[in-house]
Amino acid sequence: MTTLQHPRLHTTAKPLDPVIATLRAMFGTTTEIPSLAPDLLVSDPTGWIPAATLATDNLDVMLDAARRSWNAQPHAAAALAWKSFTYWLALPAVLAYASSRRVPLLSPSNVLVHFRTARPLLTLGLRDDIPVAVLPGDPIAIAGLPQVRVVADETALLDELRRTLLDETVTPLLDAIHDRVRLGKRLLLGSLASAIAYGVLRSADTLPGPSAETIADLQAALGVEDLTELVHDRQGQLDVQRKTCCLAFTLPTPKVCRGCCIK
Repeated sequence: MTTLQHPRLHTTAKPLDPVIATLRAMFGTTTEIPSLAPDLLVSDPTGWIPAATLATDNLDVMLDAARRSWNAQPHAAAALAWKSFTYWLALPAVLAYASSRRVPLLSPSNVLVHFRTARPLLTLGLRDDIPVAVLPGDPIAIAGLPQVRVVADETALLDELRRTLLDETVTPLLDAIHDRVRLGKRLLLGSLASAIAYGVLRSADTLPGPSAETIADLQAALGVEDLTELVHDRQGQLDVQRKTCCLAFTLPTPKVCRGCCIK
């Protein structure tokens, strides 16, 4: 793992400032980013759906919105809804870890979404008091902020990522989708693996450390390291090759995604 040097702490600094800055650079904007709440955080949850309910009460809301948005069969709608949700869920955590070795604790109670029938399918936000795990050497560790959780080392930081993102939020939804439409769990986890890889590569110019190493650390922490591989494109740049499919090729207007395992 590559150890990062933290910038000097400003009195107005917030735990997620580095990831917000990275997202703005990634999308080339200082205004709203499609599919994410402004500056990630939601102060008023009115009208938002807690991610804790996606595997239960609001599973139909998610799947029906995807079915109408893509005019897709149930299994394809579920795969694409899952792909969209896991990408936007993982992206803040991936970029926070890669940019500053901080991890927002993405327990389902801390994540909010709302869906629409048009695309983008969803918007995701984090509660404004979401806890953030940091390392002892992080300047914000001694800032006295109530939402900061100091962990021992990078292994513990990645353990917190796995516990909150994978075990508490992603796995219950994966099980619910698998039970509803019988999609393979490996197929679904392939979208999570690719979300990690694409998130790092698409912002590589603004991130410290080797991209391949960062992707390997994050994927290994979530147990999905065997579902993608990094390859070089025609320009010699790193790209993602998936080993599972998101089923976009089954849409009425078929789409074969970049890096798809179907040729």
